[in-house]
Amino acid sequence: MAGGFRSRSTQNQSSNKSAGHTPARETNSNQRRSGNRAPSARGHNGRSSNDRGSSKAQRGRVDAPRIVAVGALIEVSEHGAYANLVLPKLLRAEKLSGLDAAFATELLYGTLRAQGIVDAVLAKVSSRSLQSMAPEVRAALRLGVYQSLFTRVGQHAAVDTTVELVVFLGQERARGFVNGILRTVTRTNVDVWLERLQPSTELGRLAFRHSHPEWIAQSFARVLGMHDLEAALEADSQRPVVHLAARPGELSAEELAVLTGGEVGAYSPYAVYLESGDPGDLEPVKQSLAQVQDEGSQVIARALAEAPTNGQDSGRWLDLCAGPGGKAALLGGLARVDGARVDAVEPAAHRAALVEKSCEGLPVDVHVADGRDSGLAKGYDRILVDAPCSGLGALRRRPDARWRKQESDIDELTGLQYALASAALDLLRPGGVMVYSTCSPDLRETRGIVDRLLKNNQGQVEELDAHPLACGMEDLGRYPSVQMWPHKHGTDAMFFSVLRKL
Repeated sequence: MAGGFRSRSTQNQSSNKSAGHTPARETNSNQRRSGNRAPSARGHNGRSSNDRGSSKAQRGRVDAPRIVAVGALIEVSEHGAYANLVLPKLLRAEKLSGLDAAFATELLYGTLRAQGIVDAVLAKVSSRSLQSMAPEVRAALRLGVYQSLFTRVGQHAAVDTTVELVVFLGQERARGFVNGILRTVTRTNVDVWLERLQPSTELGRLAFRHSHPEWIAQSFARVLGMHDLEAALEADSQRPVVHLAARPGELSAEELAVLTGGEVGAYSPYAVYLESGDPGDLEPVKQSLAQVQDEGSQVIARALAEAPTNGQDSGRWLDLCAGPGGKAALLGGLARVDGARVDAVEPAAHRAALVEKSCEGLPVDVHVADGRDSGLAKGYDRILVDAPCSGLGALRRRPDARWRKQESDIDELTGLQYALASAALDLLRPGGVMVYSTCSPDLRETRGIVDRLLKNNQGQVEELDAHPLACGMEDLGRYPSVQMWPHKHGTDAMFFSVLRKL
């Protein structure tokens, strides 16, 4: 897990560094959110969306970034909200930008990444279970422990601001309880906590130290082996850079890099990397000349357009699981260059509207339908099945997902994945190609589906070697399919296989 912002306080600095936890750079001394002064000396005016009627005096004791972070944490942990959706709303409500917004983001995402370790520490030192605590107390404690163990916020600042945060949230009676818990936590170095609480097995130890549920670590290990597991888990807790995709036929990656100040990507011919900033503010994105899209997704969309068919490509392409529209938009750009047209299928009307918005001006026709029974005419040359999946490959972008998902979810998804892939094969013309992809490395969602398709359609379909279609990526796994990884390729852990109908 990546560390946090640096407080000007130097208390206990050396005891808060752990291997694999890289602190962020020193913050500006006149940014009032690192907790280096007493809470009562700082005040952010205005009301928060999660302000529970606190007086102005109470609010003046708590800085706005922590108010945003704890509010978002409550929404995510207690109400099932998605961090990437709720946080921007709260930042706008508090009118936070720059370093204040960055600090709130670090607090929320860092706490979510470290939740497994944080909860284990709290369970060890608290006389009460986490579930018995009020949601506000639970969220504030998680935030406080994360700051104490994994950031360079001063220990006293982490404790004092958390206590004041609990009061602000209307839980004044828990003030002494929270103070005692955090002071107990801060008396022990993070490395000692990790050593003391880690499981006895090697896999359990790696999962705990990198704050992953053990079943997810086991899923990764089945693909990578134990020798590469730690690197994969560590990469999941690094902050990913933003990936942009230049729209084919409109803008080159080199031009997009110049316009945005980014860096041309390593693999996709459309990719540009951005280290920081809000991509929504960029003119090429506003003008639909570029879009935010992981480079792995770009490689998959391009693979469909480049995969060799038997017989002439008539220009009938299909995206069978199109929402929210990223791959459909890139396919639409490629189709326009090639003189093709894309049908995009999405069962949910609101997500279909997102696809239409993403593909505006492109040769893409959106259909609100179930991909298992779309009603579309057979005979497609190219079909993408970017199947609904567990999303285990995108945990670095969605740290809350690792605690939200259950292993039983995968068993429920595999039936849908196989049904969608089978429906796609039925719509494919002889000699046409289908790309089956997931944003998950779990074998049940990847090779399990492909191998089942090959077995149940012997003599009707063949698997092509997808490695030459991966834009020069190496170390893609031992199968003809492609498995990407954050620690190897800098992409999400995406999978794709290319099948051709005989």
